[in-house]
Amino acid sequence: MSATIHGMNAAAQTEAHSEREILRRITWRLMPLLFLCYIIAYVDRINVGFAKLQLREALGVDEQVWGSVYGLGAGLFFFGYFLFEVPSNLVLQRVGARVWIARIMIVWGLISACMLFMSSKSMFYVMRFLLGAAEAGFFPGVILYLTYWFPNRERARAIALFAMGGVIAGIIGSPLSGAILGMNGWKGLAGWQWLFLIEGIPAVLVGFYVLIKLPNGPHEARWLADGDKQWLKARLDQEINDSDEPTRNRLSEAFKSGRVWMLCLMYFLLNAGGYGYEMWLPSIIKSFSGTSDVVVGWLNAIPYLAAAAGMFLVSRHSDRTGERRWHVAAGALCSAIGFALSSYFQNPFLAMAALTMAFVGLKAALGPFWALGTAFLSGTAAAGGIALINSVGNLGGFAGPAIVGIVKDRTNSSVAALALLGGALLLMGLLSLTIRTKPMRSAQRKS
Repeated sequence: MSATIHGMNAAAQTEAHSEREILRRITWRLMPLLFLCYIIAYVDRINVGFAKLQLREALGVDEQVWGSVYGLGAGLFFFGYFLFEVPSNLVLQRVGARVWIARIMIVWGLISACMLFMSSKSMFYVMRFLLGAAEAGFFPGVILYLTYWFPNRERARAIALFAMGGVIAGIIGSPLSGAILGMNGWKGLAGWQWLFLIEGIPAVLVGFYVLIKLPNGPHEARWLADGDKQWLKARLDQEINDSDEPTRNRLSEAFKSGRVWMLCLMYFLLNAGGYGYEMWLPSIIKSFSGTSDVVVGWLNAIPYLAAAAGMFLVSRHSDRTGERRWHVAAGALCSAIGFALSSYFQNPFLAMAALTMAFVGLKAALGPFWALGTAFLSGTAAAGGIALINSVGNLGGFAGPAIVGIVKDRTNSSVAALALLGGALLLMGLLSLTIRTKPMRSAQRKS
């Protein structure tokens, strides 16, 4: 009897080891490329925060209204994103990830580079809108793509590894953007023009690489054995059958789901805080530090560095426990406290520490949030539902920078704006606790 039990345990351990090896192989084959893509996407999305330091005079905008003009222009990216997000993800599901993600990257890279030709606030508005429309579908497309490869139990970590590209973009892009601004006047171009040109080209180049290398799904992965592909398909199918919640497959079910719309609201609040923070952080640092653009770039990288560690640790713990909503709530609460403290502190070092705490919290919530949002959707409902959450949620990226700009213009201070951003994260954390869900059965079996 004991020999039989020992043999069963040995077989289970062998199977578990085999599963880990398959998932490790998938991670190392896919995540570096997707990670690089998101770094490039995020740099092109937020580099306008650095361009702002030189852009007002080039666009001919009066200083008294510059905050509102910049906030609107920064936010229009997300309005374009909103309009084209769901259609883009549905097209991706039909034509495949490789072609569609490559198309998105090449087009947005060209538009980003062409922003060097801006000469008026109207052109600023149009180009930011077009950039958002071009990038629409990239983030939710990759989230959908990851559901083809990673079972739900391992998904928060995979999503966090991908989303960490946005954090690394801040670590790399902040000093890089500050240094590029220092090229002001070289070859007859302003620093902000070099910024858009140099940081737009990599999206085009990597887009063509994606077109060659990215498999549409496990069935196209030459580096996976047939048995590994069968195991992965069986695992994902079993997860749907074992779910405690009814799995939604049709597009109409995603749009009728109260949980999907609750996740939309939560993501709206998260992005209102996050992008309100990121689009204005260089200016806030500049105002309280009084340093050069290059030094601002280095200081701007500090919160991103801390957030990278927070994202990885929180998502790993969420995957190990199978718990999602409390991890989301804890991250949001941490962020709200950080925003509140940053609006209170007068000391620039304490203010910077509080801003870092706010950023760590909101970024740490991302992995568990998307694992929660993808757990009960599949098929067309997953394509449409993920895109809906991301598109509606990204309207927060429009609202956050715009509100910060208006508040700063009217109060000539960042205090009220930071308090508003903290309030958005606090509400998001409270809403996350209203979503009723149970730990995944697979997590319960392995714990």
